[in-house]
Amino acid sequence: MGMTMTQKILATAAGLDSVKAGQLIEAKLDLVLGNDVTTPVAITEFNKIGIDKVFDKAKIAIVPDHFTPNKDIKSAEHCKMVREFANRMEIVNYFEVGQMGIEHCLLPEKGLAVPGDVIIGADSHTCTYGALGAFSTGVGSTDMAVGMARGVAWFKVPSAIKFVLKNKPAKWVSGKDIILHIIGKIGVDGALYKSMEFAGDGLKYLTMDDRFTISNMAIEAGGKNGIFPVDEKTLEYVKEHSVKPYKVYEADEDAEYDEVIEIDLSTLKPTVSYPHLPENTRTIEEAEGLKIDQVVIGSCTNGRFTDLKIAADILKGKKIDPSIRCIILPGTQAIYLQCIKEGLAEIFVEAGCAFSTPTCGPCLGGHMGILAKGERALSTTNRNFIGRMGDPESEVYLCSPAVAAASAIHGKITNPDKA
Repeated sequence: MGMTMTQKILATAAGLDSVKAGQLIEAKLDLVLGNDVTTPVAITEFNKIGIDKVFDKAKIAIVPDHFTPNKDIKSAEHCKMVREFANRMEIVNYFEVGQMGIEHCLLPEKGLAVPGDVIIGADSHTCTYGALGAFSTGVGSTDMAVGMARGVAWFKVPSAIKFVLKNKPAKWVSGKDIILHIIGKIGVDGALYKSMEFAGDGLKYLTMDDRFTISNMAIEAGGKNGIFPVDEKTLEYVKEHSVKPYKVYEADEDAEYDEVIEIDLSTLKPTVSYPHLPENTRTIEEAEGLKIDQVVIGSCTNGRFTDLKIAADILKGKKIDPSIRCIILPGTQAIYLQCIKEGLAEIFVEAGCAFSTPTCGPCLGGHMGILAKGERALSTTNRNFIGRMGDPESEVYLCSPAVAAASAIHGKITNPDKA
């Protein structure tokens, strides 16, 4: 029996000719990632190991993005601890405020993730880099500590679900709508500890940013990882951003999948996820008219330039509803600067939006947009659990940048066609 993309990558990293689902392996790592929330715990565990250096100071990335710029004294202490560790260990890819971004937007932009890599990160949305044909997955801070020390991690080889994406999506249907549709179809545990592998002729209509969004939210279906085949768009992106060597893997024709699910992209509509689980999805027609208090456009899911460009095109020359707040968060400093150079920042400010430095802040209820009791947020982020963005009695609705921007104008969930 042949192997899936994920299984081939893991077999190579483990030094084996082949692997099969359920097998326990130890694999070499190409990158270990942490942020300001998870790295302090990893540092404590690293210090217990009793060594004075990391396995490879160029293969560790630390990005203070969750509570930075520091929101309070405790976050300042955490960041100080991380900063001092990075300096002491001479971590090459430590990104201080001013150079940083939201980690899962920043690392591909910096060329630190390429096809064939095995990447772990002490953040659940590390699965984002599967868009580049890498195996990437979230781990706990203890695994991050061992990864920094030894450059290896153990895995149970996942089985896989194959998603065959067919045909061209309609105008306002983006990667966010596709993954919300999939999660609504299979549920938040529908791909539990499985590799979500994407294929089909519909891939040619998806931008790299669409693919980053889809891979990013694989974890919201319980997936171990989400991964796309490497095509011309992938290679173009890699050549633009990276000088790292890479290796392209393809699934065998006789690879075994637990299930094959076909998705006709031409039939999909803009989709909104209702509280309090990403699987609670409805089409835009079903969601239209619901009053909201806050709109957030950004995050590691939808904070890339094309996301913000879609929002800006809708907001241009218009004003947001005066009864709501709209917060826009570029994914990196480079994206922030591009928004300024290409006039998006002016569009956002003139429309009445708050245009912020890159941060994860509101996505996890950290800062920069906390919800009060009874408030509703419409957000391009990735989770809408109880209390995710503030008070336990607040609500979070997930959507695409197009739906978010159109809704900000009207103060209620709105079809982009009616913006």
